[in-house]
Amino acid sequence: MNWLDSTAAVAIAAPKKKRTLLPLLTVVFLLSYALMTLLIVEQGAAIQSQSNLIKVLMPESRELWGMKGKAIADKAAKERAQTRTEASTRQAPTAQTPTVHGPAAQAQANATPQRGSQARAHADKATKPQVQFPPIPASDLDPRRTVRTI
Repeated sequence: MNWLDSTAAVAIAAPKKKRTLLPLLTVVFLLSYALMTLLIVEQGAAIQSQSNLIKVLMPESRELWGMKGKAIADKAAKERAQTRTEASTRQAPTAQTPTVHGPAAQAQANATPQRGSQARAHADKATKPQVQFPPIPASDLDPRRTVRTI
């Protein structure tokens, strides 16, 4: 038998259709962009509402700080007035103290107001609140990183 004489049909395999994931990936890609857009819109709305809240609360905060500052100033003035009255009662001459005339009296008269002024200065320092600043981070000390505005 000759191989040319054979009428046997040889089945030719048809190429199988490949299934691609391109349509599925396209849908997932579009869905992710839609969700990201929604997230950006929601974040913008949240930021805007926070900005509005800050604008509403800022005058109230200023008023509160003004009231606190006034209370501190009033307290300091009251303490100063109290120390002045105490200093004036200590400096008032009594009938029991002898009067001294001459250079010794002038030296004593000059020394007494200085002690009173030192006491007042010390009282003023005691009433002022000590301002504490946070330490400067090392990254802020680098001159290459300073912000320059025009």
